[in-house]
This record gives sequence, structure tokens and C-alpha cells, in this order.
Amino acid sequence: MQLSVIILNYNVRYFLELCVLSVQSALTNIDSEIIVVDNNSDDDSCEMIKTRFPTIKLIENKENVGFPKGNNIGVDQANGEYICILNPDTVVAEDTFIKVLAFAEKQQNLGIVGCKFIDGSGNFLPECKRGTPTPWVAFTKIMGLHKLFPNSRIFGKYYAQHLSENETGKVDILVGAFMLMKRNLYQELGGFDEDCFMYSDDFDLSYRVLQTARSNYYFPETTIIHYKGESTVKDGAYMKRFQEAMQFFYKKHFKVYPLFTLFMKTGSYFFSFSKRVQGQSIIKKNPKSYLLYSLDEELVKKLTVILQKKVSFHNLKTEKMVISSPYRSAKEVEIILDNEFISFKEYIAILESSENKGLTFKILPKNANFLIGSNNSNERGEIIKME
Repeated sequence: MQLSVIILNYNVRYFLELCVLSVQSALTNIDSEIIVVDNNSDDDSCEMIKTRFPTIKLIENKENVGFPKGNNIGVDQANGEYICILNPDTVVAEDTFIKVLAFAEKQQNLGIVGCKFIDGSGNFLPECKRGTPTPWVAFTKIMGLHKLFPNSRIFGKYYAQHLSENETGKVDILVGAFMLMKRNLYQELGGFDEDCFMYSDDFDLSYRVLQTARSNYYFPETTIIHYKGESTVKDGAYMKRFQEAMQFFYKKHFKVYPLFTLFMKTGSYFFSFSKRVQGQSIIKKNPKSYLLYSLDEELVKKLTVILQKKVSFHNLKTEKMVISSPYRSAKEVEIILDNEFISFKEYIAILESSENKGLTFKILPKNANFLIGSNNSNERGEIIKME
């Protein structure tokens, strides 16, 4: 078997369904398996997997064991030569794994491969490629120096700004939402460090790969959506765990002094607090109307009743290629894309082409009874049930 995709889930049932649909489409021509590990969700995630995806291997943990242990449990059951650690709040294109595997096969001393991330509105997420967060690099991040000097090699290391978002190359750190690597390397390293509950586990694993003289790669020739806000609620528990995670990483890999420890604790607090404030300060858009791209005209009537707003129909046969161009300034209009007639690759491309245009999107997953999407990466997404 060539590839095992490990998806660790905790209470994101609808995003998980969308994710698995996209992964299945992407694995059609690959000898592969999908393993969903559930960390004791109290929604109906497990029942959904059993009903809609009965052939998928489902592991039901009896407690929330955290990100590292949950993924380690999944990899223990994997059979693929390669594994891909994948967040449930992601959407991959139909050719994502084909492209990434082809790239991986060409590399010598391969470590981890990551890809390009965008959020639910098509905006690039810079954390998909990062440098080692040494004390200096962490300082530049916390003080915002990477923003003040975006082209500086000295101040731009946190987000590996030596590479543009569309440039393939070596990086130190990749994000745990998408990590593809050889299974035997993962096992050689002992997987994610289970002493860290979450947040710095991907830093740690990426850094340990580098210590084996292997190379990690950022590969932007395929783009995935990472809704991001779904994985973490930015509350007090988030701030506490974020601080603990950073302290864990520094104590494990760097010699630090009490003054620096105090600085990092304070900096981590303000960094995580700012993330929470960003999420709270965002005013949610309330669309005045919707644009449905589909071939099913009857769907307009149903959506009009459910949404209680005007829904315009656009026939994909004639208007598919101009989805974003006529409505670039229509910030109170939301676009609905019907996955029955629009592929995941097309969906991702549409969002990517709409970066910074103020557009918002929902997707109607194939054979599903809900709309789903997220307007930015600092808040939870929205699910609209169509029952």
C-alpha cells in the first residue's frame, strides 16, 4: 500500500464529512486507506463515519488523548509506505496526493512534505511554512518584526519568508494540519511526542526530522483549504496550552535562561490573547443575498426557503469560469458552490483566485444536507442544515 491518510477528529462532525469526501476523491487512483481516529467526540462524528463511510477504518478513543497520541494511535494501524497526517478541517484537491507523492519520490533524504494552505475565503495562510522558532526567531514573531520587514532574511525566518508562497523549497518546520512522510521515518522518530498535548507537536516532529540530516519541503504546487478556526477555540484553555506547548519545545531543544523563560511566557500570553481578540473583534457578515452555482435549478427554491434570502441561480455550463469577476465588490453577497457539479480542485481554485476580494463562500458537499464554510481563520465556520 502506498499511502495511509490519518485524520484525527474531535467534535467537528460536518467539517470531517467534507474532509473525508475530498480525501476519498483524491485517493481514487492510489493504493491507499483512510484512518479516522476520534478523540471521544460528543457529537455524532463516529455515527456519521459508520453510516456514510462504512469502509473507512474508524478508531474510537474513550477519552481525548490529545493530538500527538491520537495520531500515533492512527499511524500504529497504518499500512502505507507513506502516511499523511491531516486535520479534519481541511479540503484537499483531487490531485493533491498524486502531486505530493510524485514530488516525494524524487527527493533524497526526504523528511516531511507540506503544501500551500488557504483559508475559507482564499487567503494564504503563512504558517504552512516556517523556520525553527529559536529564541531569536520567536522574538521577531512576538514583536511583529516579520511584518515590519517582510523581505528581511533576518526578521522573516518565522514564516520562512526566504520562499514566496508559490515557491518550492526546503523549510525547517511544517504544520501538523498536513504532513506527508515515510511511515518508517515516523516510526523511527517515535511519532509525535506524547508529552506535549497539542500546539508544538508539529514544531517538535519537524525539528527532530532535521536532526536526522533529512530535509523538509514546502511544496505549493497543490493547495488545500484549512479552515483552521475549527480545530481550536481561542479561549482561556487555548492560551494556557499554547504557553505550555512553547515552554515544552524550548525546554526540550534549547538552553534557556530564567529571564528568557519569563519573556516567552509573557510573549506567548499576549500572542495567544491577541488571537482570541482577533476572533472576537471580527464582525460576522450577514449576506443580503446568495449566488448559487449549480446545474440544479430546483435547488434555488429549497435554499430560498432555508436561507430566507434571495438566491440567484447561475448555470455552470455558461458562467463557471467567471464566478469571482462580476462580484468583486459585492461584499454582502455570498457564493454557494454545488459540489455535485464542481470538483474540490475547482472549489479550491475559485477560493484562491478570490484572495483579498472580500468574497465569502459556502459549499454544498456532494450527497450532503448542509452548507458549510468559514469566512476567516480566526473564528469558527458556519454550518447551515438543509433538513
